Amino acid sequence: MSYCRQEGKDRIIFVTKEDHETPSSAELVADDPNDPYEEHGLILPNGDINWNCPCLGGMASGPCGEQFKSAFSCFHYSKEEIKGSDCIDQFRAMQECMQKYPDLYPQDEEEEEEAKPAEQVEETAATASAAKEQGSSS
Repeated sequence: MSYCRQEGKDRIIFVTKEDHETPSSAELVADDPNDPYEEHGLILPNGDINWNCPCLGGMASGPCGEQFKSAFSCFHYSKEEIKGSDCIDQFRAMQECMQKYPDLYPQDEEEEEEAKPAEQVEETAATASAAKEQGSSS
């Protein structure tokens, strides 16, 4: 005998062997060719970021989702000669948020030994700035 029960937010369905032997009557919905999120990858045809892309690994949601979106958007749309060098504050805010949730955003030991992304951008920006100053003072 098949039955269904609700436990909190979960719905538990018990089915019999006979239920599984009966062919499904579910109708498949055809893919919408105009779905802007379907199979476009990270960047949509119009140049916007596809926040639903599985390649982001869920980073756009969760407690630091807004900080991630801010930093990633800044980097994506950056027009600086050193792409993303104008996004240091956003990456720092994202990093600080992630450090508050070590269970959700664990840091590998290898990553801790390397410079953090915000620090890498900052170092690159500082190097480029120094190179420009030297070039203009000659």
